[in-house]
Amino acid sequence: MTEQPPLIEYPCDFPIKIMGKAQPGFTQTTLEIVQSHAPDFDAATMAMRTSKNGTYLSITCIIHATSRSQLDALYQALSTHPAVSIVL
Repeated sequence: MTEQPPLIEYPCDFPIKIMGKAQPGFTQTTLEIVQSHAPDFDAATMAMRTSKNGTYLSITCIIHATSRSQLDALYQALSTHPAVSIVL
């Protein structure tokens, strides 16, 4: 059996989409989690979009990913946070 090449070549820019209820502090909480795993992430590059009815907020962060373990830890931290509904 041959080994499969990695799907992602590191380091690379990697987009992460985080969705949750549009509530006070959601953006700041999300930013703190992202920066704890990707310290060089620039908050000014966060893209935010509110749902049609204003109930949910979608945040896209493009981080400079250095390893699979970094991405796994970031996804774990985001997806287990009570304010976060979905991480893509």
